[in-house]
Amino acid sequence: MHTFLCSAILFDLDGVLVDSTGAVAGWWRLWAGEHNIDPDQVVKVMHGRPTMEVVRLMAPHLDAEAETKRIEDRASGNEGVFVMPGAAELLTSLPPERWAVVTSGNRRSATARLQFAGLPLPRVLVGADDVSKGKPAPEPYLKGAEGLGVNPTECLVIEDAPAGIHSAHAGGMKVIALTTTFPAELLAADAVAGALREIRVSVLDGKLQVEV
Repeated sequence: MHTFLCSAILFDLDGVLVDSTGAVAGWWRLWAGEHNIDPDQVVKVMHGRPTMEVVRLMAPHLDAEAETKRIEDRASGNEGVFVMPGAAELLTSLPPERWAVVTSGNRRSATARLQFAGLPLPRVLVGADDVSKGKPAPEPYLKGAEGLGVNPTECLVIEDAPAGIHSAHAGGMKVIALTTTFPAELLAADAVAGALREIRVSVLDGKLQVEV
């Protein structure tokens, strides 16, 4: 068992609080087919990265802003999105000023998915449209910590993708990785869990004690 003491928890969204992997992969495969790009390669790099970064990596010859808008407009629906087991219970057990959501998706889609899944909306939500450099750069998680008014080193991140883990570590944060999207051997985190239900949080002397 691993035990962490922190002042706040920063959650990734897709693959952590909601499961939209199948739907998102479908949207990316459709886009890849429209541009004669290998869909398997697109799906391989899409996890944990902002839409525009994936477009620039896979199709540098295209207008990244225009393609990003097309993809995100297509992905604005919630068909194929499900709440992750244990997500509601974990979020509602936390003081609202002690957690945030940091996602590579845009703010509009993130808010819609949280509402669709029946999850509480965070006081602090950082999306791709709130940063200049998305994951794996540290800016998204640093901005989440700043929004909560917490030192980054006192934040614990829950992630499911290598890009997000790298982002959090680059910001000086510890990470619990979920094996909901990638196998454990690809997740260079401080602890690994199979599901949110394996994570227990309690308050100890003003700190959050997280056990996994």
